[in-house]
Amino acid sequence: MRDRVALVSTAVVAAIHLAVAGRYDLFRDELYFIVCGNHPAFGYADQPPLVPAIAAAAYALGHQTWLVRLPCVFAAAALVWLAVAFVRLLGGRDGAAWIAAIAVGLAPMFLGLTATLNTTTFEPLAWTLVAYGIARAAILDDRRALLGMGVVAGIAMEAKYALPLWLLALGIGLLATPQRRLLRRSELWIGFAAAVVIALPSVVWQARHGFPFAELVRNAGQKDRLVSPLAFALDQIFVMNPAFAPTWLAGLIAPFIVRELRVARFLAIAWMVAAVVTVAGHGKDYYLAAAYPPLFAIGAVALERLVANVFVGRAYVALGIGLALVAAPLALPILAPQTLVAYQTNLHIASSAQESGDEGDALPSTFADMLGWHDFVRQVGGAYARLSPSERRATAILVDNYGEAAALD
Repeated sequence: MRDRVALVSTAVVAAIHLAVAGRYDLFRDELYFIVCGNHPAFGYADQPPLVPAIAAAAYALGHQTWLVRLPCVFAAAALVWLAVAFVRLLGGRDGAAWIAAIAVGLAPMFLGLTATLNTTTFEPLAWTLVAYGIARAAILDDRRALLGMGVVAGIAMEAKYALPLWLLALGIGLLATPQRRLLRRSELWIGFAAAVVIALPSVVWQARHGFPFAELVRNAGQKDRLVSPLAFALDQIFVMNPAFAPTWLAGLIAPFIVRELRVARFLAIAWMVAAVVTVAGHGKDYYLAAAYPPLFAIGAVALERLVANVFVGRAYVALGIGLALVAAPLALPILAPQTLVAYQTNLHIASSAQESGDEGDALPSTFADMLGWHDFVRQVGGAYARLSPSERRATAILVDNYGEAAALD
């Protein structure tokens, strides 16, 4: 049977992303991914091969920014659909489905992660699919879901190497709850084996080249901006939409006090494990983002049971949508640059700095790094064209970063 909530919410989120997909130019990382994808390999120094392959293929279709971001539209819409499916799995009705769909579809963090094509674009979808597969096995005894979960995990590892943290967290959650019985299912281990096989080419590439990604991770602390645990927690409330903080907090607490949601306790424990590891490792605010959709689904079901008054429920959803609309221009390329700067100023919001050196920028670095590429290429190309043939043969072009190099390439 068709799910009206899933259809409507998915269509709206897809339309929002599609409408702004070509507003600005390509992001610095997207340029880099396209160049990497034009030189196919089983891996790269700083990433697996899947996102570069997608970026290069999409760009080759017509050299248009919106084409490169079509996979982002899919990732954003599919996550909303999956959030509704998670609610239904837990026994939630339409009220809970709407809360989860809107919370996941309009959270500033998720809007930002799917605004450009990057290695994190598919991470919330992948982590939630893995959690959903395990939850289906726990609630419905759907053992095939464990096999599908393994395939998803393997593909996700070809997009980003962060999934093992979530698998570890889920494993601890299972061990700490009655759902540990799933660890005796052969389908779980067959799925795990499938994940290893699918991810193996990239791992082998890393091994053959001395594990450059591991070196990159070790050196990341030199440029990442460190924040305190309290600042990290407050930031999480903001980037996930303050209005919907009660929802994911309910998702964290309800499995321990609501009998019907005890089966989801392993998901709450998994989030706690992932959060502790992220904070202890001084991770960026988006490192934990992919672990939130299951909490939104659980929390939405819990709130639906708690708040019987329809008016209160609608007012809560309206507040969430209102705050999401206010934050949307900070996550998606909706406003022109000058208008965005004025908008931030009027809201007294400074551009967040993810890395040292970003402090004081008028625009968020994501937006700033979408601007000026064509002018930059024309200026460099013009200077190069003025050189004599003999000078060109002896000329190198010095750039400041991989984005400039990729744009010129």
